[in-house]
Amino acid sequence: MIAFAGAFVLLLLIFWALLRLTPGFANRTFRLGQLVSGTWVAFTHGANDAQKTMGVIALALFESGHISHFYIPTWVIVSSGLAIALGTYSGGWRIMRTLGQRVISMEPASGFAAQMTAGATIYFATKLGYPLSTTHVISGSVLGAGATKRLSAVRWGVAGNIVVAWLLTIPAAGLVAAALYWPVQAIF
Repeated sequence: MIAFAGAFVLLLLIFWALLRLTPGFANRTFRLGQLVSGTWVAFTHGANDAQKTMGVIALALFESGHISHFYIPTWVIVSSGLAIALGTYSGGWRIMRTLGQRVISMEPASGFAAQMTAGATIYFATKLGYPLSTTHVISGSVLGAGATKRLSAVRWGVAGNIVVAWLLTIPAAGLVAAALYWPVQAIF
C-alpha cells in the first residue's frame, strides 16, 4: 500500500512539474532516468532479500556446529548475492513483462516513478530492519503508477491473479514442507 500510494503521488508530481515538456523529450529523459532507477531497485532488492538468505544459512551453520559463534562467513555473503542475481536474471524478465505489459502499459515516466518508489520503500524497510517482499512492493508501485492514468488502465483481473498467487504461496509451502517432513526425517 505504501508503494502504491508513493508511486501514485510521485507520478502525479512528475506530470505536474513537467507539464510543458514535449512527450518525446520527456520519454527520452525518463528512459535515461530508468537506468538510475533500475539500478536503485536492483541494489535495494539485493540488500533486502540477500540478508534474509544469509541469515537462514548462517543460522543453519551455527545450529549444525559448522561455525562456533554466530556470524556470516564471506562465502555465504557471496553465494547469497549470486543466488539473488541469478534468480532475478532467470525469472525477473517474466515478472517485468507481466507487470509492465499485462497489468498496465508502462511508459518511461511511469516506470521511473514505480522504480524510484519501490526502491525507496525497500531501502527504508531494509534500514529499519523490516523484512518485506520486494515483489509485493514493486507490484504495488507499478499498480500505483498505472492508476494515475485512470483506474481502468490497470488490468485488475491480472493484478487479482497475482494477489491470489501471493495468498496461496504460504499455505502451499506449508503443505509441501509437511509432505516432505517424514521422508526427510527417515533419510537423516
